[in-house]
Amino acid sequence: MRVVRPVEFRLVVERSRFFAVLFPAAGEEEVLAMVRVKKGEHRKACHHCWAFRGQEGGKPVERSRDDGEVGHPGKVLLELLRREDLEGGLLVSRVFGGVKLGVGGVSRAFREAGEGALAAGRNG
Repeated sequence: MRVVRPVEFRLVVERSRFFAVLFPAAGEEEVLAMVRVKKGEHRKACHHCWAFRGQEGGKPVERSRDDGEVGHPGKVLLELLRREDLEGGLLVSRVFGGVKLGVGGVSRAFREAGEGALAAGRNG
């Protein structure tokens, strides 16, 4: 199933703010364009982690980026897209709040933000 419209979700964990967006994307270029948009919107964000599932040249494609964040959040976001069998992009931007979450805490926070965007997409 393809993502048909952009949906956003916000989450705060230990003062860090997570901004998630689930959006339609036909290719990695469209994902990178969304990353540029969100970098402009969330200038204080240190990391913009994303995942993409889709078709390129008739073949299934899956990609993800951690943007230097610990805990492999790009892979976590890709797992969410796989679980829901969605084609499109999922991007989560993190603004550090001064409290280190640790590897497990970072992974959980990115997962929770991504799940929030997926739930908003189902409900809206």
